Amino acid sequence: MIGGYKILTVTHHNVKLNTLGQYAFSCEDTELPDRLHSLKEETEIEEIMYLSTCNRITYFFYTDQKIDSPFISSFFKNVNHTVDPATLDQVQKYEGREALNHLFEVAASMNSLVVGEREILRQLREAYKKCYDLKLTGDHLRVAMTAAVEGAKEIYARTRIGEKPVSIVSLAIQKLLRHKISRNARILLVGAGQTNTLVVKFLRKHEFKNITIFNRSLARAQQLAGIIKGRAAALENLPDYQEGFDVMIICTGATEALVNSELYNQLLRGETDTKLLIDLAIPNNIDREVVNEFNVQYIEIEDLRNLAKENLSFRQNEVVKGRKMLKRKIDAFTELHRQRQIVKAMKNVPAEIKAVKSHAINKVFKKDMDNLDEDTKELINRMMDYMEKQCIGIPMKAVKQ
Repeated sequence: MIGGYKILTVTHHNVKLNTLGQYAFSCEDTELPDRLHSLKEETEIEEIMYLSTCNRITYFFYTDQKIDSPFISSFFKNVNHTVDPATLDQVQKYEGREALNHLFEVAASMNSLVVGEREILRQLREAYKKCYDLKLTGDHLRVAMTAAVEGAKEIYARTRIGEKPVSIVSLAIQKLLRHKISRNARILLVGAGQTNTLVVKFLRKHEFKNITIFNRSLARAQQLAGIIKGRAAALENLPDYQEGFDVMIICTGATEALVNSELYNQLLRGETDTKLLIDLAIPNNIDREVVNEFNVQYIEIEDLRNLAKENLSFRQNEVVKGRKMLKRKIDAFTELHRQRQIVKAMKNVPAEIKAVKSHAINKVFKKDMDNLDEDTKELINRMMDYMEKQCIGIPMKAVKQ
């Protein structure tokens, strides 16, 4: 029964992220429904769900077929005909209880690139809904997904797997908030790459309002400033900045320090109060002499990285607790699924018993019945109705027990 659950997947655990694409559908979004239906038909799979993220490609499906090398080869040829057969040994396969265990761990973010991040649960639910709407899934995947989501919610509620941030940016913002910085503080943001894009989103979330962004590309600075209604300027104009600052957050691709003592002193414009400096670049964008010579609170990426490692280790310890909880969940689901399949298999029993009764009265014993008086016929019919109910009730009671 649960042996029909199967998963084929490639993740950050076993392949380089830049090679994930060859295991996914190489088509436009508008073509994906037809491609999924074609895959389902060609491989003779009963139900299928497809999940594609930046670090995971997963096919969760139900079939009684054996998932061997020929099946996997045929499967991925239907996904992407250019896939290199030599790379298919990197595909991880799970069957039966192992497939359910993998699904439950993914839902609970215990198998994620960043353990404890709930984004994967949202992605999983959206992937299922899309495939459900396309009529690619059925009862088997529905009950499994329901149980996996319930299990994930319990893990988040009863363990601390999602506590202690492990994202560098979230840790940096957390430290900024601990300094009780005013929401009107003057924030100077240097760089407009991926890291500072995340910084801006956090600043917007916490309602910081006075932000100036400097970047080599003015257009990119303007684009980022638009997210938070800030100001933008070219990096070459940083020495001419006249408005002072309370917080400087910097992250650029420069290979040497951008802010030395001379530039920093210019930016102060005579102010002497303590400034908060957050340097998220590798190597550091703020020269160490600035930290030594001026009145600053300095947060650098190396400290944040070490804290992130500690926090991730803490979350990993919570995974051990989570796995014990998931084992109980899967045990319960396995029994529930078994009972459900028996009930489904027996759903036609009442109709079949009725048909047997009708055939006996109207065909097999018709002549005998015709020779009886009305009172006897009524008695026999009542006896047959009683037997019918009892015959239906006995197997149903056995299933429930």
